[in-house]
Amino acid sequence: MPELKKIILDPEDSGVPCVLPRAEHCISRNQIDEHALKVLYRLNRQGHMAYLVGGSVRDLLLGRTPKDFDVGTDATPNQVKTLFRNCFLVGRRFRLAHIRFRGNLLVEVATFRRNPDESELPENDDEHFHFVQNVFGDPREDAFRRDFTINALFYNIDDFSVIDHVGGLKDLEERTLRMIGDPLVRFEEDPVRMLRALEFSARLDFTIDDEIISAIDQRSHLLSSASSARLREEIMELFRHRVAGQVCEMAQLYGLLDQLFADIPFLPQTFELLKLIDQRTAEGKPIRESLALAGLVLPAFFERCPVERSQHINDALAVADKLLRPHCLTYSIAQGIRCEARDLLIGCFRLARGRGLKGESRFLRHPFTPQIFEFFALWCQIDHSLNDKFANWLGALASDAGEHTGERKSPRRRRRRPRRKAAMSS
Repeated sequence: MPELKKIILDPEDSGVPCVLPRAEHCISRNQIDEHALKVLYRLNRQGHMAYLVGGSVRDLLLGRTPKDFDVGTDATPNQVKTLFRNCFLVGRRFRLAHIRFRGNLLVEVATFRRNPDESELPENDDEHFHFVQNVFGDPREDAFRRDFTINALFYNIDDFSVIDHVGGLKDLEERTLRMIGDPLVRFEEDPVRMLRALEFSARLDFTIDDEIISAIDQRSHLLSSASSARLREEIMELFRHRVAGQVCEMAQLYGLLDQLFADIPFLPQTFELLKLIDQRTAEGKPIRESLALAGLVLPAFFERCPVERSQHINDALAVADKLLRPHCLTYSIAQGIRCEARDLLIGCFRLARGRGLKGESRFLRHPFTPQIFEFFALWCQIDHSLNDKFANWLGALASDAGEHTGERKSPRRRRRRPRRKAAMSS
C-alpha cells in the first residue's frame, strides 16, 4: 500500500473529517476511468458536489485496480437525469442514476443519503423501507450509512482531496476491517454484511476487528434469513474475486458455512478444490456458475458414489441430482445451470471409471467434454490415484481429435429419381 501521511484527527470523535490534500495521497486522475471523470466533471461544473466513493477510493489508495467507479453527489436522481441524456433511473425502492456509455460501460451515480429521524417515518410500516432508502443527506451522513470504514472514503474532484469521516484512512494503514457503528446492530440491519466482512478480509488480506468477530458469533444465525438472491450473488462474487476457498474456510471457522450451504456437505477436499478453482480464475479463465456449483459438490458426490466399473451411470445421475437439487431450489438456480453442473459431475464419473466402456467414442466427441477434462484435471490434483487414468483419457482425446482435423469432404449429392408419371385412365 502506498504510504499515507500520519492521521491526527479521529473523525468519529471530533465531528471534523480528515482531509488529505492532493500532495498527501497517491490517487491520480490518470487511474480513474475516463467515463467516471466525465460524470464527475459535469456534475462539478453544474455546481453539485461530485465525489468518487466507496471501493474505488479504497482500492486506489491500496495501489489496486478498481473493478468499477461509483459516484456520489448532492444532486437528486432527477437532477442527474437532466444533465445526462444517456442517464436512466433504476430501482423502485432505492433510486439510482445509471449513466451508460458505448461498449456496455456504466457509471452509477447515487445521491447522498441519511438515516431519517423517527419523527419523519411514515405511519404505515410497509412504507418504512422505501422511505428510509430515499432520504437525502450530506456526505458525512452518507458515510455513516455505509458498512465498513474502508468503504466510506471520498475523493473530491473539485480539489482532488480524499475525505474521511469515519476513520477509514487509519484502518487502511493498520490493514484492519472495522464496522461503522455497532456490528451487532449493523448485522441485524443486513446479515449479508457478515459474509462481506469475510470477503473483504480475504481479498485485501486485512485483519477483522474483534468486535466484528464477536458480533458474527452472536448473529450468524441471521444469515440464513437474508435474501436468497443476494446470497447467491455474493457467493458468485467470492468466485469472481478468487477467494471462494479461503472465505468458505473462514465461514466454517465463524459458524456461517451451514447458513450458506445447508444442503451441501463440505469435506476437507471441498476447500482444496475451491482454492484450485480460484487459482484457475486468477489465471484469467472465466468462472461459470455451473463450474462453481459442481466444485462445491464434487467431493461429496464421489464420497456418495464410489467409482466402480460395474456401477450404472443412472446411479451416479441419481446421486448428482440429490446433491444439486436442494441447493438449486434454495437459491432459485435455473435448471440449465443445474444440468450443466450435473454434466460436469457425471463426466468426472465417466473419466474416473476409466476407458473401454460403452459410449466412449460419443463422449469424446461431445462439445462439452473439454470442459469436463479441465474440471477433472483439478480434481486429479487432489486425488492422485486417478492420474494414470486421466493420462490415458488425454491420449484418447488427442487421438480422436487428430482423426477429425482433416478437411471435411462435402457430402455427395444424391441424384433424384425421376418422377413416375401417373398411369392415365383408359
